[in-house]
Amino acid sequence: MESFIIREIQKKDNPAIASIVRNVLMEMGAPKVGTAYADPYLDSLSEVYDVPNAIYFVIENNGKIIGGAGVKQLDNSVENICELQKMYLLPEARGLGLGKELIDICIGKATEFGFESCYIETMTYMEDAQKLYRKVGFHYLDKPIGNTGHSSCPVWMLKKL
Repeated sequence: MESFIIREIQKKDNPAIASIVRNVLMEMGAPKVGTAYADPYLDSLSEVYDVPNAIYFVIENNGKIIGGAGVKQLDNSVENICELQKMYLLPEARGLGLGKELIDICIGKATEFGFESCYIETMTYMEDAQKLYRKVGFHYLDKPIGNTGHSSCPVWMLKKL
């Protein structure tokens, strides 16, 4: 029986979620450079999000981490914009509505934190992800904002909160 729980990340979850991010990027054929794969803090996400106005959630199914996403101030932006970050789901978690639920929880927290907009970057061929982002109110931008260091992500989207 499936038992999905969305909860805040804990230190013990760091290896699992880092592995998920890397494995999904490799599954999608994404480059290692210029994506979340190369983020120097990927192996310590619980600590990275342990700051004011930031939070990361994991999806757990019967004790196994199967995905996650978080929100945090957009790097190198003076505007009151957060970024939906590290949203990755294992294949077994896709198509079940968990991604939308995860985004809704993250957007709720971003609103609670007082952010005015939410930004996300993705890859052109991650069409299912883009479809979900559009469904929840994100729209395309002509250029990136902030400076996430993800130079290999050519799709930029924003949602007003």
